[in-house]
Amino acid sequence: MNVRKSGILLHPTSLPSKYGIGDLGESAYSFVDFLKKANQRIWQILPLGHTSFGDSPYQSFSTFAGNPLLISIDKLIEENLLTEAEVGEIPIFSETKVEYGKVMDFKYSLLRKSYSKFKTITNKKFLSEYNSFCKKNESWLDDYCLFISLKNHFIEERKNTWETPEYKAYKKANEKTLSENTINDCFYGASWNSWPDDIASRKKGAVEKWTRKLKNEIGFYKFLQYKFFEQWKSIKNYANKNNIEIIGDIPIFVAADSADTWSNPRLFRMDSKGYPIEVAGVPPDYFSETGQLWGNPLYDWQYHEKTKYDWWAKRIKNMLSLVDTVRIDHFRAFDSYWSIPYGSETAVTGEWKKGPGAKFFRTIEKSLGIGSLPIIAEDLGDLNKEVIELRDELGFPGMKILQFAFGSGAKNEYLPHNYKGTNFIVYTGTHDNDTTLGWYTSTNEETRDYARRVLNVTGSDIAWDLIRAAFASIADTAVIPLQDVLCLNSDARMNTPGISGGNWQFRFKDGLLTDEKAQGLAYFTELYNRQ
Repeated sequence: MNVRKSGILLHPTSLPSKYGIGDLGESAYSFVDFLKKANQRIWQILPLGHTSFGDSPYQSFSTFAGNPLLISIDKLIEENLLTEAEVGEIPIFSETKVEYGKVMDFKYSLLRKSYSKFKTITNKKFLSEYNSFCKKNESWLDDYCLFISLKNHFIEERKNTWETPEYKAYKKANEKTLSENTINDCFYGASWNSWPDDIASRKKGAVEKWTRKLKNEIGFYKFLQYKFFEQWKSIKNYANKNNIEIIGDIPIFVAADSADTWSNPRLFRMDSKGYPIEVAGVPPDYFSETGQLWGNPLYDWQYHEKTKYDWWAKRIKNMLSLVDTVRIDHFRAFDSYWSIPYGSETAVTGEWKKGPGAKFFRTIEKSLGIGSLPIIAEDLGDLNKEVIELRDELGFPGMKILQFAFGSGAKNEYLPHNYKGTNFIVYTGTHDNDTTLGWYTSTNEETRDYARRVLNVTGSDIAWDLIRAAFASIADTAVIPLQDVLCLNSDARMNTPGISGGNWQFRFKDGLLTDEKAQGLAYFTELYNRQ
């Protein structure tokens, strides 16, 4: 019999912190303590990558690099890599929203001060650990640090220019497929396909020249990655010692403007100038009438197969050094994926194409020497029987969302009485859903009435009613977004698919992880035999 477990979904950016964004400092350790007190076994997070414009953890500048904004300033102070005086007066930040622009300006100024101090260190042990990290990760670290340094350089160079010959050439190359606003965003945001041709195409001489020219900036980003990985692995070790496992998240696709596409363009369906030929998304569904146009370049799966999926093997190996189990976002694309011609205005014009299937995962298992990959399949949305068969053939647990359960009658597959088997994770909702309280108050009365009747409740405490249903279900694992544990409304929603602004900002206030909340979760854990 499989062990019945439960836990909480919370991204580290949502933790309390006086620096405007959750980080890997004291509040992260306190959250682990709360999980232990509540007899929970799981902490599920979103992707940890260095987020790009828009702040989505599913659109990062590198699939390997960590998010520098998660680095704890207080930990740097403890290590004498900053002083309280150097931190100075901390701006007043929102306690419930991450104000990304304001946070980035403040935290990066402190991180640069910390790097300046780090460069003066003579401690041999410290320097040996840093050099060892850089050597161990050079296969991705060097490209990522050069990539982000180049972006910063060209953003700075272009910020006070207008209608230069370089801009006009870039606009002409893209005006048939991109709006003028998008062209401006890409050029002045220094997308790599807007760089000078020699460095965009990674000519050896250009790479060497820019590596010399940007030496200090490259060193800064190597330092940030060193501290991120050090701090995160300390958190993971603390969680594991307290019998709590971390569920991480890998977005199946990478951002078009990323170190991955720049350094490995052959892996993607892109032309010789660095423009996608086809991009990712999903057709019209529950979340959007026109589908979702994500814009990520699609993989050249035939080429990946020739390399025995080496890049993917490295990607998964890196992730498994950071977490215990990996949720792969949009799992269905390994069976078939929605391919949208580059330049389309919506996802409606796409078509289904075949993915790499089970062979991909068997090859990765062999490459990593793992008998069975610890993977959770995000199997939501428009699925065909082939996707389900692939998931079951591989033995990966899938997902059930209770908010989807009450809108279409007694045969709805998300209703607990219709669950088959136990190999899945049940959620009240995910980062893409409204909070349970927000969902309940905004849905129609027919759905609310059916939910009350199925759950045999009044609906006055609907978030905890759904938590009880999740814990009571036959699912091996139940995971609850913290927003539902705290009974928060729609203001605390993490993401609204198809809406570009206002996402990924949720933070909870210090003091909300009360003993009462811990006792409530612990009670359900014992009552429904979750260990």
